[in-house]
Amino acid sequence: MSIKEKANQFVCDLVAYEPGKPIDETARELGLDPATIVKVASNENPLGPAPLAKKAIVEAASEMHIYPDGGGYKLRSALAEKYDVELKNVVLGNGSNEIIELLCHSFLNPNAALIAAEHAFVVYKLMATLFGARYVEVPDPQFVHDLDAMAAAITEETRLVFIANPNNPTGTMVDEATIDRFMAKVPEHVVVVFDEAYFEFLKDAPDTLKYVREGRNVCVLRTFSKAYGLAGLRIGYGIASDHVAGVLQKARQPFNANEVAQRAALASLEDTAHVEKTIALNDEGLAFYEAAFKERGMNYVPSVANFILVEVGDGDHVFAEMLKQGVIVRAMRGYKLPGWLRISTGTVEQNVRCLEVLDKVLNEK
Repeated sequence: MSIKEKANQFVCDLVAYEPGKPIDETARELGLDPATIVKVASNENPLGPAPLAKKAIVEAASEMHIYPDGGGYKLRSALAEKYDVELKNVVLGNGSNEIIELLCHSFLNPNAALIAAEHAFVVYKLMATLFGARYVEVPDPQFVHDLDAMAAAITEETRLVFIANPNNPTGTMVDEATIDRFMAKVPEHVVVVFDEAYFEFLKDAPDTLKYVREGRNVCVLRTFSKAYGLAGLRIGYGIASDHVAGVLQKARQPFNANEVAQRAALASLEDTAHVEKTIALNDEGLAFYEAAFKERGMNYVPSVANFILVEVGDGDHVFAEMLKQGVIVRAMRGYKLPGWLRISTGTVEQNVRCLEVLDKVLNEK
């Protein structure tokens, strides 16, 4: 008898999350020079970490024989001050993705349900399945969360509602008035999770932290992976009301946020010039792609994040052909969008190269 037969069936049935293809793996498989490969697949910061973060990383290296501050006091204090909340409201994670898992650990079971939008971050479904909970997927017309329909889907078994804002992979956002209307309908037995991984790129960001300050059952997720350029260090956080944050602190592993990540994140908060430069480059990149897609008559979804969704006919084929030429994008079949690609904004040179290769592949079809 195989040990697999003894494993939980709902785990065995999972389709594992597939991240953007790494540069080194692409180079090995296709015999390419890694230095020539352009990766615009994972919504990373093309400028890299902030200068102050790099300095903090180097300085931390000599102290890696010591366990990190398990409570993350300095970083949590800085975040609490930045967002005008209490220290107890901030929970650190090994990326904001870990906070998603902690929420599911804390509130999901086979008698519970999680609600999310149809084209929302696929990890929500994976986590619901992993904890044996029911996953309720609500259609999102025009790729925008339908919060009225999501509110109507809430039942007595609902424990978590995830609102990705901006949403990955669509790049769309719901405004504050829509969120306020939704929150007025949410019962006390539900925790609302605002996943705001791309918050820094927003020009008119909804204030969701007001619900934390009001003591509502809310958790706001943010990360240092995107605008701050620390994806490789895996450091994110949740800002939650007292009771929700208290539960999450009990669910997390000791030392879940490593020392290098904590120091780099703390330094990043001070390097506002780097974030401003990142946002300006992203704005330029989005404008470049939107103008190019309009000129070519291609269907795309206007984005407020650091990526853009474009329809190309056969996403898997175009992805594979672009990969052969050293450009990594993201095919969207896993999001039930087989005809689409998601392209992250890069440097000016990366954006130009990506478009040239995309044109070449599409013209060869």
